[in-house]
Amino acid sequence: MNAIMVKIFDTLAKVGLDKLERALIFGAVLVTVLALAVGAVEMSQLWFAFLFRWLHVVSGVMWIGLLWYFNFVQIPSMPKIPDEHKPAITKVIAPTALFWFRWAALSTVVTGLLVAIMNGYILNALILGIGTGGRDTYIGIGMWMGLIMAYNVWMIIWPNQRKVLGMVEASAEEKKAAARTAMLASRFNTMFSIPMLYFMVAAQNVP
Repeated sequence: MNAIMVKIFDTLAKVGLDKLERALIFGAVLVTVLALAVGAVEMSQLWFAFLFRWLHVVSGVMWIGLLWYFNFVQIPSMPKIPDEHKPAITKVIAPTALFWFRWAALSTVVTGLLVAIMNGYILNALILGIGTGGRDTYIGIGMWMGLIMAYNVWMIIWPNQRKVLGMVEASAEEKKAAARTAMLASRFNTMFSIPMLYFMVAAQNVP
């Protein structure tokens, strides 16, 4: 089995699978072909609502995946990295990760709001299901937690990380304070991500 998979990888590499953009294009083509083949595409309002829900999930995977990468991998690993090697993180890896991190957060929010609008529960969710309860309350809790987390990404984590990474002028003391603020906001978002994901998933199982 391993030998077969390696041969498949080698064959795909010849047509550019080793490049990220090609892998993404191939993935988009694959999902389109498979969806059409099994009849999972129907040009209707219901299908477009599903399409944006799928995009919402994809964006959320990118956002929370990078949030957890920062908190489970990068931040705990930084003290263990020799000083001469740290620029590889701060000058190359972190700026790229933060780019996808913040835009994935925005995409998650936008697609989530579009799903709520297209399915007609945006208002009930925003008021936490007052008067309706059930699914609206669950999705509303998850939605508000996600909105607070996205605010932290754009208004607290990113501005402070720009100081830490030297993208804007800042003194050594300002960088130190900014690093702590960004870290605490990131920890807050990690804490929030646990109940946020719970309520977002639980909402699918509530009448």
